[in-house]
Amino acid sequence: MTDRDRDRRIKDVGTLKAIAHPLRAQLYRLLILNRVATASQLADQVDEAPSLVSYHLRKLAEHGLIEEAEPRSGDGRERWWQPASEGLSIHDEDFRDAPEKAAAHSAASRLFFDQHVDMYRRYLEERAHWSDEWTSASDNSEWLLRLTPAELAELSKEMYAVVRKYEESGRAAVAAGDTEGRENVAVHTYGFPFRV
Repeated sequence: MTDRDRDRRIKDVGTLKAIAHPLRAQLYRLLILNRVATASQLADQVDEAPSLVSYHLRKLAEHGLIEEAEPRSGDGRERWWQPASEGLSIHDEDFRDAPEKAAAHSAASRLFFDQHVDMYRRYLEERAHWSDEWTSASDNSEWLLRLTPAELAELSKEMYAVVRKYEESGRAAVAAGDTEGRENVAVHTYGFPFRV
């Protein structure tokens, strides 16, 4: 990847709508995990036709979310893809200035949340098939705090830094061949105000 950003900040509605498609969001997540893949490989993982997956990958590429990768095989017909950045970030303040932008941001946020819930629900349904070690290590916590906006922002920043530390050490270990006992792990956090 050339000139990779740490996280790509999405600021326009077109790009937001491109990633806020259920299959595209799923394909993007798989590319983040796999680092590089072909449409056929991803199609097997999402149980869709390679032609449909290829179409959606091209849409993600049109918005600069993914890019072509160096071929990993001698088959010149295969097109390899990779994320164009380490991840994505979407901030509410980038979509507040017009009702249609705010509506697009809300719709995208709901889609991502629903996908997070589906991932966790799948884990709960499959939990009996995971080892005691994995189920003991898994976490589902809720903290109810009294904070200011500045304190919540600082908390989010600190949590982000901790997750990044583990992400980097995990990737380094895998790159060094240390894959024993490693699984994909989802970490979802939500920090938001509410009134009772």
